[in-house]
Amino acid sequence: MNTDPIQKTVSPVDGRVYVERRLATAEEINELLRTARHAQAAWRNVPLEERAKVMTRFCDEFEKRGAKIADELTWQMGRPARFAPSEVRGTLERARHMIAIAPHALADLGAGPKPDFTRFVRREPLGVVFTIAAWNYPYLIAVNSVVPALMAGNAVILKHSAQTPLCAERFAECFREAGMPDGVFQVIHGGRETVEALCDHSGIAAISFVGSTKIAKVVYRRATANLKRVLALGGAKNHLIVMPDADAEMASSNIVASMAGCAGQRCMAASVMVAVSKVDHIIERMIAHARNIVPGRDLGPVISLAAKARIERYITEAEDAGATVLVDGRGVVVPGKENGYFIGPTIIDHVTPDMRIAQDEVFGPVLAIVRTKTVDEAIAVENQSPYGNAASVFTESGGVARHVMDRASAGMVGVNVGVPVPREPFSFGGWNESKFGVGDITGRGSIEFWTQSKKMTTKWNREAGTNWMS
Repeated sequence: MNTDPIQKTVSPVDGRVYVERRLATAEEINELLRTARHAQAAWRNVPLEERAKVMTRFCDEFEKRGAKIADELTWQMGRPARFAPSEVRGTLERARHMIAIAPHALADLGAGPKPDFTRFVRREPLGVVFTIAAWNYPYLIAVNSVVPALMAGNAVILKHSAQTPLCAERFAECFREAGMPDGVFQVIHGGRETVEALCDHSGIAAISFVGSTKIAKVVYRRATANLKRVLALGGAKNHLIVMPDADAEMASSNIVASMAGCAGQRCMAASVMVAVSKVDHIIERMIAHARNIVPGRDLGPVISLAAKARIERYITEAEDAGATVLVDGRGVVVPGKENGYFIGPTIIDHVTPDMRIAQDEVFGPVLAIVRTKTVDEAIAVENQSPYGNAASVFTESGGVARHVMDRASAGMVGVNVGVPVPREPFSFGGWNESKFGVGDITGRGSIEFWTQSKKMTTKWNREAGTNWMS
């Protein structure tokens, strides 16, 4: 099935191969699914309280390995050592929240439409499901799908990014120690052919995906063509509208942190700042904050040499088109990591909406500043983007904030927040070309995605009538 059965993963920190994994064959995929079908038939009948105990033990095992997992994140995808533990904490918080809400989301709902009748709605598992996780927040992204799908009674097959194969294996290790029955959770390594085979396979009931919009569309179209349920989260081009009355320190620090966090490699990163009228005093503070960021300490590498070259091309192209590079991250070299794929924080002013850097997802620590005269012009710039993951406005005016929140074309909107991620109990998900499918990937929407409702009506009194609708 695969022309190259070995997958080599290179660390973006120093350019060295740090792990190799053999890719699954077609025969192995079929065997994986047979095992999963058999295991799921038993797992769905395990009482919810017992499933929750297994999942809680999984969290305990994950927490025990927290230091090792954080260290591996640094080498796998370049998370700076000082920030890696935060993903471990966030993963545990998200997992424990989903375990807590699952019993309420899955509980039977009883109602009597008329005397002597009862009516129930119960959420049932779909069967064997497949989730594809991205590398940029490898544990947090995976747990968003894995935990609710398992709590709902499904068997789960996880394929992680080729850049972070150890993350999937750590999950499997924790589930084994937690007492998860064999076959209920399985890991597969593979590339495009593996994904296509599982999108086509009749044994897969549903698929979740997190990655680029280009691949999200491919997965969504292929899997739905095979009549599967799909939720595919794609890329983003998040706009932060900055008004002249914004708190200068809060706005500047939040915008730079949003732009540079995870080296800009996250779907919630600030990508375009829309500067309304006179905000140069805020931009000056942004420049100062950006220049205080030290690559290698505060800022990790981008994921690959190809990504580094692509991001630098976007910067050069914008400069050649007339934009002004205020802070230039090109050519950064980190002592001791000379072969790493580092780009420093980059701020580019006087970008026009027609430039590629204003339209495309750059996925790096780069912020493009587009200038407008009015807030409505700024909203128009945001609305023109085909993406719709997140948007934010920085202002001291409640009226302006409400105006932007009502008109932004995005699934997640913030006020004076650089990364408007809705935390629990609210769900995560964008609009437009940032999401394909219905529902969200976290919260109650996640439970609903991984289940189907069964409606049951009962009558035990023959005197109650011919049917409950009579």
